[in-house]
Amino acid sequence: MPDLISFDIDGTLEVGEPRGSITIDFVRIAQRKGCIIGSCSDRPISYQRRIWQQHEIAVDFTALKQNLDDVKTRFKADAYIHIGDTDVDEFFAGKAGFHFIKVDTQAWHAWSQRLLK
Repeated sequence: MPDLISFDIDGTLEVGEPRGSITIDFVRIAQRKGCIIGSCSDRPISYQRRIWQQHEIAVDFTALKQNLDDVKTRFKADAYIHIGDTDVDEFFAGKAGFHFIKVDTQAWHAWSQRLLK
């Protein structure tokens, strides 16, 4: 089964406000490697969808951060991962049973390098 990766937007993705360090190209690579991808953010669903459409990425899901548990029930995956930049991201990831990876940390760099191999 594939991994499911949920991306926060602001402070996490390069298209966020503030900008984060995860590139749209990295998201495309994860998708090409077979990962189930999408976003869980404080931003409205319509905003999230518009971001992905602007970058021509067909994501598997968009959800509000507090609804990560709903995402988990919709997809079967080997691992459920939420990548974000705040304690709020970590809180909701943990509450939903996701592994949280804080962007721009050693854990993030190690995990992302394994994915890129």
